[in-house]
Amino acid sequence: MTSGVGEREGQTADRWIPRAEVLSLLGVKTQTLYAYVSRGRITARPDPADPRRSLYAAADVARLKGASSGEASGVVVPFEPPAVKGESLIQSKVSLISDGRLYYRGCDVAQWAQNATLEETARLLWGAEETNPFAGLGVRVDSAGGASHRARLFAALARRAEEEPSSIGRSSEALKVDAAVAMNEVVDAVAGPGPRLFFHQRLARGWKMLERDSVHLRRALVLAADLDLDPAVLATRAAASGGASPAGAAFAGLTTAAGSPRARTLTRAIAYVVEARRDPAGAARRRMADEGGIPGFGSESFPHGDPRVEALLALADLPADLTAVIREAEASSGQRTGFAGALAIMARRLDLPRDGASDVLLIGRLTGLMAHALDQIIDGSPIRARLRYVGPRPQGE
Repeated sequence: MTSGVGEREGQTADRWIPRAEVLSLLGVKTQTLYAYVSRGRITARPDPADPRRSLYAAADVARLKGASSGEASGVVVPFEPPAVKGESLIQSKVSLISDGRLYYRGCDVAQWAQNATLEETARLLWGAEETNPFAGLGVRVDSAGGASHRARLFAALARRAEEEPSSIGRSSEALKVDAAVAMNEVVDAVAGPGPRLFFHQRLARGWKMLERDSVHLRRALVLAADLDLDPAVLATRAAASGGASPAGAAFAGLTTAAGSPRARTLTRAIAYVVEARRDPAGAARRRMADEGGIPGFGSESFPHGDPRVEALLALADLPADLTAVIREAEASSGQRTGFAGALAIMARRLDLPRDGASDVLLIGRLTGLMAHALDQIIDGSPIRARLRYVGPRPQGE
């Protein structure tokens, strides 16, 4: 009997199964499957017969089915994946991935980004539609210093984190103004002081972009604001739950985001785009041979294509060399362009500094992390986790 179990496990480990079979085995809806993929619980890959479709690791499905089989069945809240053993539930009003789309507080992000500014996105995510926390904000005389845009960004945010009082006992309106002040000072730190234009316009001036191209920067910032639960969101919410100010909580999250796998993927995608502009087909072949994939292409959160990519690149009027980078990378990898790849492509289209795409990601992300901080402070339930000691036993026992 033992050998039979081992044989079945070996067969499962090598199998890749279609979506319909996964849904049937787990008894879940499509959006729940996408949530499992985005959280790394089920591995997905393109179907060799049809790259527009995905196959899923049967071993992951079997493991997940086994983890859930002993739990009592119950009613699942709409859009909410069933709990998995070992998970802590964190309630959020900020964003949602459902049926291959991303929503900010119920608004389809791809549509929202076509016209919304980063300030409007902040007000949406922060629940500040009725009042404008950005109204009347001016230039701070003692601007934050630093040798790079990123250094100045973190210096400005850290200063606000030190200056703001604890969030405990403060009104939601005051907290939202604090978040707006922090965003305002961060943008000034990166772009330099100047006229009180929209954030994307101020950044475009700081990066000496053509004014007509600032619309693409605006979309990139909005699309980068939030995605799903990751360590940066968890760090933000944990700090906020402990009484940190919005800037302090977001600082914890942003430092986490800066060292995250997503940020590292973007850094590698930036380098790839620079290389591939000179030799698109050759660069794609080399990366596939050396690494088995191309950084910035493919997405675990969106196995069938990230909707933010089309929203960012559809109206970008890319030159022929950047179009070739996308064409050759997708053809060689069998993967669609991911958001990191699109952001790296757009940064080159706008002629931003080498690390400009990373700066855009962090500034956009800061807006979403502020939303998580505010959501946790104002409406969040306590984050409860238990630390289990597994080190050496105390001497004498």
